[in-house]
Amino acid sequence: MSSLSLFDIPSLFQYQFFVLALIGGTLAAIVSSWIGLFLILRKESMLVDGVAHTAFGGVALGLFIGIDPILGALVVSAVSVYGITYMRRKGLAQSDSAIAVMLAIGFSLGIIIISMANGFNVELLSYLFGSILTMSYNDVIVLSVLTLGAIGFLVFFYKEMLALTFDEDGAHMQGIPVQGMTMAFNLLVAVTIALSIKVIGIILVVALMVLPGLTALQLHRSFKSTLVASSLFGIFATIMGIILSALFNVATSGVIVFTAAGVFLFVAAYQRLA
Repeated sequence: MSSLSLFDIPSLFQYQFFVLALIGGTLAAIVSSWIGLFLILRKESMLVDGVAHTAFGGVALGLFIGIDPILGALVVSAVSVYGITYMRRKGLAQSDSAIAVMLAIGFSLGIIIISMANGFNVELLSYLFGSILTMSYNDVIVLSVLTLGAIGFLVFFYKEMLALTFDEDGAHMQGIPVQGMTMAFNLLVAVTIALSIKVIGIILVVALMVLPGLTALQLHRSFKSTLVASSLFGIFATIMGIILSALFNVATSGVIVFTAAGVFLFVAAYQRLA
């Protein structure tokens, strides 16, 4: 496929795959930016990277035994998150060490399965680097449910999540079930990572969850305004990434992340010069 010109952009909307990519990407950007902002403030951003790479083992397992790879990624991601939480709570390992342990286990599982299956295949590579342009109606429906569920959870438990994020000891004193809330939030993180793999890929999913939130924090606004700004930055980077990748015929996931990084650098520089 050759590169397109700016005048060709309107014609892209006649293609179903392009429209589904925009819708699915927007949904993924919203839920990822919301979850990511809480993770940034909890100083747990690298949890995303660790769990996403662990999910590689789940994707490989799903392809090997003939089930939906995303289902395999979801199961392994959930086990990984709870494994990390358990090791931290029981004092078996600090946060970064616990993440490293689970990442190593998940990724090594994927390598073993790949060797049993006689190497990589095209489908497995698509989960490593994302395949947003192959999204189906079912993918969009699943992402819609995830987005509504995640936002519903964060809105309904807004005060509890704020207390848990900024003052966990104070949350304990207020009678908030910290352990239960943490487990529920971590499960939401695992689900978000697993379902975002289709959009951005295992390798780059951490960027989609972290960069919009970091950009929004540069504005120094209220928490609610920061949440909204994080969503808008994520949506902008995703839509521009999809359009630019179509124009220049380059990898969509890479352009999305490159755009998000560019927006972050621009906003950070502007705030310091203003």
